[in-house]
Amino acid sequence: MTSPYIGEIQVFGFNFTPYGWASCNGATLQIRQYAALFSLIGTQYGGDGVNTFQLPNFTGRAPCGQGQGPGLTSRVMGETFGTNTVQLDATQIPAHTHQLTLSRQTNASLQRNVPQTGDGLTSITGTNAFVPATTPNATFAPQAVASAGGGQAHENRQPMLALNFCIALQGEFPAFD
Repeated sequence: MTSPYIGEIQVFGFNFTPYGWASCNGATLQIRQYAALFSLIGTQYGGDGVNTFQLPNFTGRAPCGQGQGPGLTSRVMGETFGTNTVQLDATQIPAHTHQLTLSRQTNASLQRNVPQTGDGLTSITGTNAFVPATTPNATFAPQAVASAGGGQAHENRQPMLALNFCIALQGEFPAFD
């Protein structure tokens, strides 16, 4: 492998950081120890700019190039964006229905005109689907056909492959044209 440029980010398929490189994990470094690297990336990824600066952080993130592609939002180096989870509302879910199918009990010895304790189509959070103390043709309890989901967020990250992003601490200082 040729000598890398200081500040060059490479992806490695092994689980350790090679000599002369550092993991892109957002670590805070001392400017006095890594002056050449600081002169290239500055506080683009964090740090106070007096004593410290930070490395890029690819932990749990996907890389994105800088600039603006056709129809895309402009991105600058060091910018983080996106979210790991999203909470959907009714306008984001395709139209659909929930059906409740009932079957008639054909065994006459098991038929009842009035729901009794312990009767039910199914157990819903410890209760039966029938409203208690009702007459024949009883209304189902609201939780039998209620909304589902409870508004919890769902995972929203794109599929990933775990790789080792590293930044060169040593190598050639890139020339500016």
